[in-house]
Amino acid sequence: MNKKLETLAAMLPDDTSAALVAAPHNLCYLTGFPSGDSWLFITRGKSYFLTDFRYIEVAKNTIVGAECVMITRLSQTLIDLCHKEGVTRIFLEESETSLAQANLLRRAVSDVDFEMGDELDSWLVGMRAVKDEHEVALIEQAQRITEAGFEHILPYIREGATEREVALELEFFMRREGAQRVAFDFIVVSGANTSLPHGIPSDKPIEKGDFITMDFGAVIDGYHSDMTRTVALGFVSDEQKHIYETVLKAQKNALSVLKAGVSCVDGDAAARDIIKAAGYGESFGHGTGHGVGVQVHEAPNLSPRAGERLLKVGNVVTVEPGIYLEGRFGVRIEDMVLITQDGCRNLTRSPKELIVL
Repeated sequence: MNKKLETLAAMLPDDTSAALVAAPHNLCYLTGFPSGDSWLFITRGKSYFLTDFRYIEVAKNTIVGAECVMITRLSQTLIDLCHKEGVTRIFLEESETSLAQANLLRRAVSDVDFEMGDELDSWLVGMRAVKDEHEVALIEQAQRITEAGFEHILPYIREGATEREVALELEFFMRREGAQRVAFDFIVVSGANTSLPHGIPSDKPIEKGDFITMDFGAVIDGYHSDMTRTVALGFVSDEQKHIYETVLKAQKNALSVLKAGVSCVDGDAAARDIIKAAGYGESFGHGTGHGVGVQVHEAPNLSPRAGERLLKVGNVVTVEPGIYLEGRFGVRIEDMVLITQDGCRNLTRSPKELIVL
């Protein structure tokens, strides 16, 4: 097995237990091979990658640490492997397995207990939250493409250009630069639409005096980047400038306190308290940040609802406070950082002082 598979196998409670992993992002994390209609069957002693004719050849040439098995019917393959490995209990991903799928497996593989608790999910979430050097390097590679996209798109932001046109140009450029895909549907909004934290690019023309918020990222070998920048066209009002500077101050303050051992609640508060003190607490309704990896949103979360969770060395999190004035305008500034023992290393290099184009 590879190191990640060995770590997960060691979490199994006994030699008669196995994990069945199906989510493409978890398959990517454990093997480097993202594929739908595939499964990992992991025991304490051996791992098997189960896939069909479409993927078996590339899987055999790609996957290290798991035996690749071509399947025609998952249930029969599971019966055979359970008999071979002495498995009587299989843990499923609760968050990724429907009740119908679980019941289908229970009926087809009737002499095995299928566990639908949160054990497997919590094991995988905990493992994925701490990145190794290779994972960080892939995230940084994706981020360099994202930053190139930001530099490229600024000249395209002009009066009369639509949000949709800017979003398409940004995506085309990043794909040409080597992004295997985009990290999510890009958010490119302008003017009053910037008050929508997850606004969808529309045919609204950009106008002078508008803020333009762009939230975007790339994917390299399954790993995501995530960055938000807000710029202005032509001019800004005193109020717009004040809001921007407040968000930037909040973000910088959070960056200054993040390190291993800091609670996720306190990390969020470092940004939120500044926005509250400026009188805009009700206009900042989302968390200050989230983990990034094989999913663009994963653990840990910088949030008032994060409980007692502490940041760890190797966490990669966004820091993205915002202020959104309904129907008027909004500002969000987002970097990604790597948590270290004594602080954090900012993986984002793009400028974030207010740019007026």
